[in-house]
Amino acid sequence: MKTFYIETFGCQMNAHDSEKVAGTLLQQGYTQVENPEEAELILYNTCSIRDKAEQKVFSRLQQFKRESGKGKVFGVLGCVAQQEGEKIFERAPHVSLVAGSASYTKLPQLLVQLEAGNRRVTGLSLDTGETFDTPFTRRDNPHRAYITIIEGCDKACAYCVVPMTRGPERSRTSESVLREARSLAELGYSEVQLLGQNVNSYRDPSDTQWDFARLLRAVGEIDGLRRVRFTTSHPRDFVKEMVAAIDQDERLCNHVHLPVQSGSSDVLSRMQRLYSRDQYMRCIEWMKRAKRDIAITTDIIVGFPGETEADFLETVSLIEQIEYDSMFIFKYSKRPNTPALRYDDHIPEEEKTRRFLFLQERQRAIQIRRNSRYVGTTEEVHVEGYNLATHQWIGRTSQNKTLNFIDPDLPEPRGARTLVGQYMDVLVTRAGPNSLAGERATNRPASIS
Repeated sequence: MKTFYIETFGCQMNAHDSEKVAGTLLQQGYTQVENPEEAELILYNTCSIRDKAEQKVFSRLQQFKRESGKGKVFGVLGCVAQQEGEKIFERAPHVSLVAGSASYTKLPQLLVQLEAGNRRVTGLSLDTGETFDTPFTRRDNPHRAYITIIEGCDKACAYCVVPMTRGPERSRTSESVLREARSLAELGYSEVQLLGQNVNSYRDPSDTQWDFARLLRAVGEIDGLRRVRFTTSHPRDFVKEMVAAIDQDERLCNHVHLPVQSGSSDVLSRMQRLYSRDQYMRCIEWMKRAKRDIAITTDIIVGFPGETEADFLETVSLIEQIEYDSMFIFKYSKRPNTPALRYDDHIPEEEKTRRFLFLQERQRAIQIRRNSRYVGTTEEVHVEGYNLATHQWIGRTSQNKTLNFIDPDLPEPRGARTLVGQYMDVLVTRAGPNSLAGERATNRPASIS
């Protein structure tokens, strides 16, 4: 029996890509195993957005270098594969397959070459007309599903490798997206998440020419779907109509991830982000004025080349003005073939660390303050699992907040298979910086979400 193991690094798009790869392998007669020691085919689906993620992949490969003589076949997929190409064979000679995300529809043909004994098989074309039409997808979650609606990026930020690893932006037809969403609803999935490097840059290539806001509304109207999420939005393509859609349909989750990267317009200009601080704040104001309480999350890069202390303090003032519900903070890292490599005035590592920790502490205080607002309210959660260590159910609100709760009527272990996938009301009794806690509600007071 042919066996495979796949490990995924990076974002939700990589996670969904791995579902496509796993589905194709299962269709080809492979069986998935839980650890690489049991597998004949070992695949690493990679992320290259940060240097640490890339290094982690090569560390994994090094760990299993001696296994290559035992009949195991190794493959590197995704962004690192597209970025490094055939150089991976030189850096890790025991690797036999190097394939970017645009080649997953051709995976059966690549497998034929591997099974024939070819030890240098590549799929690195960015000719992506068939990118979205992977016929077999294995869904990892029985209640929530990903749908890729747009691939690639045309924005060319100075620090980012995505345009080189994922190619230019190309959107699926709205008909194709809606067909997949309807199929998922018919199969019992109650929540879908629309994915794209810049999901709101979506433009229907068919005659309808829908923009993202129109597509979002249409997905929300599908019978059987209870929640619709999307990520990641780019500020340049963020429009007021997206907020209007969220306001008008509660099935569209009231959470927007809108990466700002810096609070300084000067830094944003050097980053080639295509918007200023004021333009970004206009998007925030649209959401702050919405009828529904929209949770706003973001990404920040500290220590970008040339970022002065004054620039950094502008970022501090931005997060204090907006009060994000959560924030991912990254220290700038050099990425190959990006414009930022040519910049002078790189920031010392210790200064990047200082800025990182300072922002982290400020944001922690903001999250404690914001989450405390929920104590005493009742929130609807989608139950995702049970934590045996804490004896709590794990739920997620429409605002994408984790809400851990107890249910006196269904303690472990009898309820462990009963509540997962259900929606229920939870009274929030405690709040921390990263999550809420509570108990299953019997009466429902007003909710702020």
